[in-house]
Amino acid sequence: MKILLIEDDVAIAQVIRRGLENARYGVDVAQDGRSGLAMASENAYGLILLDIMLPGMDGWEVCESLRARRSQAPILMLTARDGLQDRVRGLDIGADDYLPKPFEFPELLARIRALLRRDKVHRTRVVRVADLEIDTGTRRVTRAGQEIALTDREYTLLEALALREGQVLTREIIQERVWAEDSAYSNVVDVYIRSLRKKLDREPLPKLIHTVHGMGYVLRAPRPEEAE
Repeated sequence: MKILLIEDDVAIAQVIRRGLENARYGVDVAQDGRSGLAMASENAYGLILLDIMLPGMDGWEVCESLRARRSQAPILMLTARDGLQDRVRGLDIGADDYLPKPFEFPELLARIRALLRRDKVHRTRVVRVADLEIDTGTRRVTRAGQEIALTDREYTLLEALALREGQVLTREIIQERVWAEDSAYSNVVDVYIRSLRKKLDREPLPKLIHTVHGMGYVLRAPRPEEAE
């Protein structure tokens, strides 16, 4: 599980990072809003810890931008601004929880666990991209009404692509964030992409999985000219 911490206070960020790593979470840290937004958009994080008072782009803007980009990662806002209006605003723009500073670290861990449990339940639903359907509860996959048998790794890759429909996932992101493995073996991703294509993109069905040269892979619904 990888967590993104967006916090401009270096001392606070170090304390939180050390505590999360001791709790066996992987942690990336961004110290301003724009870099945090870029990291959250490019990587598949399981949860985002977001400070509000950030340089360049505040936490409100980061949260709104992530939800506008259809990011589904749970967002826990951390801030010294604990007024009712601030809490309501954060929840209204897409945050999942709100923890005022200062806080006790055990409470932060408890809220993270609760959000991850809630997210797991929320993900028990059907994800649809064109004629592809993925039941994330039963892990059942169909395309054009036909069930498709996938290995565990093929399913994990497909779900990651489908939940980020239209977003490019690099080989490194898939290795490090989706499979939590060493990115040195990027050819393994290519092998599983080929395997998925053989099962999902069989003719005469239009392709759903596309290669973005020099970047990675994206799953998206066919464009009108591709569906003909």
